[in-house]
Formats: sequence, C-alpha cells, structure tokens
Amino acid sequence: MDPSIRKQVREALAEDLGRDGDLSTLHFVSPSARLRARLLAKQNGVLCGRDLVDEVFRRAAPGSRVSWLVKEGGAFSKGTPLAEISGGRAILSAERTALNFLQHLSGIATLTRAFAERTRGTRASIYDTRKTLPGWRTLAKYAVRIGGGKNHRMGLHDMVMLKDNHLAARENLEERVRAFRRRKPRIKIEIEAANAAEVELALALGADLIMLDNMHPAALRRQIAKIRRANPRTEIEISGGVALASVAALARLGPDRISVGRLTHSAPAVDISMKLE
Repeated sequence: MDPSIRKQVREALAEDLGRDGDLSTLHFVSPSARLRARLLAKQNGVLCGRDLVDEVFRRAAPGSRVSWLVKEGGAFSKGTPLAEISGGRAILSAERTALNFLQHLSGIATLTRAFAERTRGTRASIYDTRKTLPGWRTLAKYAVRIGGGKNHRMGLHDMVMLKDNHLAARENLEERVRAFRRRKPRIKIEIEAANAAEVELALALGADLIMLDNMHPAALRRQIAKIRRANPRTEIEISGGVALASVAALARLGPDRISVGRLTHSAPAVDISMKLE
C-alpha cells in the first residue's frame, strides 16, 4: 500500500478516536469480549476499498481478522454479505472509519461501472476529472479504475490542458506550443473547444487531444467528423453535463473519451453496514 494511503488511514482513525479513544466501547463493552460481525450490502453495488478496510482494522483492532466474500471490483446485490470480521471489542472502534472508506469508494466504482456499461461496444472510454475531494484524488481515481473507467490527469503536472481561461489571452499561442513541444516532447497537449472556431484553433495548434465541451449532439457530430478528416490521430473527448441517460448516445457519436465529473465529485455512497452476529 502506498505510504500516503497508510497516512490517510492513520489520520482518519485519529480524527475519529481523538485523545480519549472510543468512549462507548471502552466503557461499555468488556475487554475480554470476542466479537463476530458481517459487512452487509443494503443495496446493489461494486465493491472497492478492501485494502483500506484491512488497514483500518489492522491499525485500530490488532489481532482482528477480515475475511472477504466478494472480490475487489466484484458486483454485489442488496443483502449480500461482503466480509466476515472477528476480533476483540476494538472492531467496533474501527467500524465507522472502515465503512466510510468502503462506502465512498464503492460508490465511485458503482457509478463508474454504470457509465462504462452504457458505452460498451463503442470506441469511447469513460474518464474521470480532477474534480475530487482534496486529499482523496489517489483513492477516488483508483475507484474509477476499479469501476471500469480510466484516469484523466492526476494533476496539473502530468499533461497540458488549455481551457477557456488559458486561451482568452491568445498570446503567441503557436510559438508557445512549439516551444513547449521542444522542451517536453513526450507530454500531450489537450485543448478545450466550445464551438467550431475553437475546434479550428485547436487543430491549427496541433493538439493531441481536443475536448468538445458542452456542445449539442448535432454540433458534436459535425465537429467529430471535422477532426477525423483533419487529423485521424487526434483524440476526441466529449465533456460537460454527461448523464447516464445521455452517455450511450454520446458514445455512438464516435469520440475516444467521455469525461464525467460526477464520478468523483458527487457519486452517492453505497449503503453498507456492519452487523454483529
């Protein structure tokens, strides 16, 4: 496990336990208690976050055991037992932190799977964005991959993406692109386009990827055809307001990528509970 993720688990437990620990468990459950519990799905979903749960119980409840019944990335239905847990009373102290990780990551994986299934049979892949909770990007993007999606930029540092605010200045763009290519030849350049004129600009600048942002389907069809004629190697991304109800139709227009911000900024958590046996 990445050291940064272990640190995130430590901080999550410290946030919950504070200086005085789990008062409810420490003062109302016998130190000699041996407990058995199950993680139960209360709705359909895709499992993501097993390693995080294991790490939470390892740290908060030493000597406890987590036995998984569903694989990472496995689909499950309402009522399915996901894991069996045994250990001392400290498993109660680990419960909420473990569930917070599991429910949130499974929510992202579940929503991503739903989008990915609707694009099956097309050339389009589902991509995430940088719209993540601060500190959660690595985990959120991991959950997207588990759900069957792909990762866009991990950060501002690994690809150029020229959006409306970058293009507004229009300061020697051609020369700046050429200079960047000389300095960083392996790094891709993506350019956002919201209309036909901006698509022409992106093509003229030699963009590796062109993001068609918030265009109506008819306009998307025209611009995709134009880009394919001009340079078949240019990747095409559709973005902006993509919903489950519309993603299949958008995929049939022939883009290479469809980016969906809601995968990481507003995926609903999957309802999972821990119940003692």
